[in-house]
Amino acid sequence: MRPDDWHLMDDLPEFLARAGEFLRSRPALHTVPLTVTEGLRTRGPDMYGDEAPWFGVLERAGTVRAAYFRTPPYPLQVTPLASGEADSLAVHLAGLGRPLPGVSGESTTAAALARAWQRHTGATAALHERNRLYRLATLTVPQPWPAGRARVAGAADREQLVRWHREFTTAIGLEVPSRAESWADARIASGGLTLWEDADGSPLSMAGTTPMVAGQIRVAPVYTPAPLRGRGYAAAVTAEVSRAAQAAGADEVVLFTDLANPTSNALYRRIGYRPVADFAVYRFTG
Repeated sequence: MRPDDWHLMDDLPEFLARAGEFLRSRPALHTVPLTVTEGLRTRGPDMYGDEAPWFGVLERAGTVRAAYFRTPPYPLQVTPLASGEADSLAVHLAGLGRPLPGVSGESTTAAALARAWQRHTGATAALHERNRLYRLATLTVPQPWPAGRARVAGAADREQLVRWHREFTTAIGLEVPSRAESWADARIASGGLTLWEDADGSPLSMAGTTPMVAGQIRVAPVYTPAPLRGRGYAAAVTAEVSRAAQAAGADEVVLFTDLANPTSNALYRRIGYRPVADFAVYRFTG
């Protein structure tokens, strides 16, 4: 495998023209690049940060075999790699001279790239997070069903959504600007957030969904304020957005969980989600 087989590009349309078919070939495993690039295409690069995103593909004989992208300040996202591809990617990335704070991807791939990055740069790579990708099989309504009802969030909920998004990013240890206002505005405009509320209309929990791309929809984020947890609100609102995603025609409905949180993993299995693959995030220093 040669580093020259990897190709950097800064132009999103060029990346989608070259890698789009490859990304759509495995919608569940490629859910992050599919949904992020769709957001960049429809909303522009400022949806994530002040620095421009960049992209790359592994291409041999005119066929794309793998892809990566980075939306600063987030880590590099990479699709699953075959044996030997992580080492050639590390050499390619090191030669770019661009900052690389870490990598996120399927766990075996992320670990291999982290080791290769250490070998070629002398940096230190540390495991930061372990996640599991789930795909909905047969939706099972959670029991007992909590009191209340689901409704799609609207403009009147903006302040609440901004506050909850900031709480959510703090809770998961996200150390980058959350851009909560623009996030809330985009989700409200797309109808991509659902609230579980009590009989008086007070919001109790929320679940979001990404726009459908390549026949898949990802559920994210799911958040319940700490004082309201353990009452079934997250299960109910997740089941509702999952049902709505299927009703909208999604072939696959997926979500990620933090493997350090056994409660959420059990919750999603209970309502019909089944494991697909494990993912990991490594952070680089030095």
